[in-house]
Amino acid sequence: MSNHPQCRFDGEPLNDVFVDLGLSPLSNSYLKESELHKPEPKYPLKTFICPKCFLVQLEEFESPQNIFSDYAYFSSFSESWLKHAKEYTDKIVKRFAFNNSHFVIEIASNDGYLLKNFVEREIPCLGIEPAENVAEVAEKNGVPSIVKFFGVKTATELKNNNQLADLIIGNNVLAHVPDINDFVNGLAIALKENGVITMEFPHLLQLIKNNQFDTIYHEHFSYLSLLAVEKIFSKHNLKIFDVEELSTHGGSLRIYATHIKNSNVSEYSGLFKARNDEVVAKLNDLDTYKIFPEKVEKIRTDLLSFFQTVKNKGKQIVGYGAPAKGNTLLNFLNVKSDLLSYTVDRSPHKQNHYLPGTRIPIFDPEKIFETKPDYILILPWNLKDEIIEQMSAIRNWGGKFVVAIPELEIF
Repeated sequence: MSNHPQCRFDGEPLNDVFVDLGLSPLSNSYLKESELHKPEPKYPLKTFICPKCFLVQLEEFESPQNIFSDYAYFSSFSESWLKHAKEYTDKIVKRFAFNNSHFVIEIASNDGYLLKNFVEREIPCLGIEPAENVAEVAEKNGVPSIVKFFGVKTATELKNNNQLADLIIGNNVLAHVPDINDFVNGLAIALKENGVITMEFPHLLQLIKNNQFDTIYHEHFSYLSLLAVEKIFSKHNLKIFDVEELSTHGGSLRIYATHIKNSNVSEYSGLFKARNDEVVAKLNDLDTYKIFPEKVEKIRTDLLSFFQTVKNKGKQIVGYGAPAKGNTLLNFLNVKSDLLSYTVDRSPHKQNHYLPGTRIPIFDPEKIFETKPDYILILPWNLKDEIIEQMSAIRNWGGKFVVAIPELEIF
C-alpha cells in the first residue's frame, strides 16, 4: 500500500490526516464461536482530507466484494428506519407525482425495506443489492432485485435493457463505494432525461460537530459534505437542486439531483441553507479538520475512566446493539468482555456471534432482563430514543442508560 494515497475523486496526493483510529477489523465481520481461535485481519482506520475537494476518505484495504457480498445488516430490524422509509415514499411520490407509468431503482436496496412501499403502490421498481443473502429476503418479500454492485457497467446494462429510471434512490450507499467516480457516472447513465436522484448520507458537518468518529469504519470509504458531493456530481454532468437535513444516523443530508441539462427544475432554499451552513462551519478550510483528533481523545479518556470506575465498584455494564459504529468505538478503546460483559441485538443474524476484534458475545435482548445489569451502553446512539423506550423496564432494578457520543452521558 502506498505511503502517499491519492484522493479517490481528483487524484490529489493525500498528506493531511483527519483522524487516525489505529488498527481495526472489518466492522460487520461478526465471529462465530468456531472462529474465535483464528486470528482476525485488522487494517488501518486512518482518514485523510483532500486539500482540493475536501473529501474525507479512507484508503481501500479490502474490496467491496469481500465486505458486502454476504452482509449481516438487515434494515427491517429497526422500526424507526422502516418509518423513515415509508415517510420518504409518501413524500417523493406526492412531490413528483410518481405512478405506475414510472420506474424506480434503489441502489443497495437491502431487504426491500423501502421498495416494498413502491410495490404496494404498484409502481414498477428494481432493487440493486450486492449481498446475495440480503437480496434473497427482498425477493421473498415481493421486491424485484438483482445481485450486483452498481457502477458504469451495471448502469449500461440497465440502459441496454430499456430500464432507465425516473427515480434512483440511494440511502447510505454513496459513502460505501470506493470508486465514487464510477458510481456517480453510473447514476448519470441510468437516469432518464428528466429523472431525479435522491441520495441520503451521513453529513460530515454533523460528524465533526457531534464527535461521531465511531461512524468511521472500513465499509465507509468516504465522509461527505455537500461541498465535496456537488463537485463530484458536477464532474458527471449532474446538478443538485434541493437538500433536506435529516436526523437519521446522527444527522444526514438528502440531496435531490438531476441532469445538468434538465431545465425543468429550479434550485430550492434547502440547497442554499446547506451550502451556507458548511461555509459558516469552515468546511472549506483545512484547519477545521485538524482539530478533530483532540475531541476524539477526550471521548476515549472519559469512557475508559467510566468503565474502570464501574468495574472497581463491582457493577456490570452491558451493551445494547451490535452496529458497525459500536465496533469502531470498542476497538478504538480496546474494550473487551472484562469491561463490557456482553451486548444484545434484535437481529437474529447477529445473535450468538461475537463482535469483531473485541470478541464480546451478542445475545437476544431478553438476556438483559435475566442478568439485570447496572448500566446499558447504547452503541447505536442514533436509535437512542427508540431503545430507551423499548428497554424502559431496566429502571425497575435501578438500571441506567449510557451514551458516549457526542459526549459521555448517563441517564
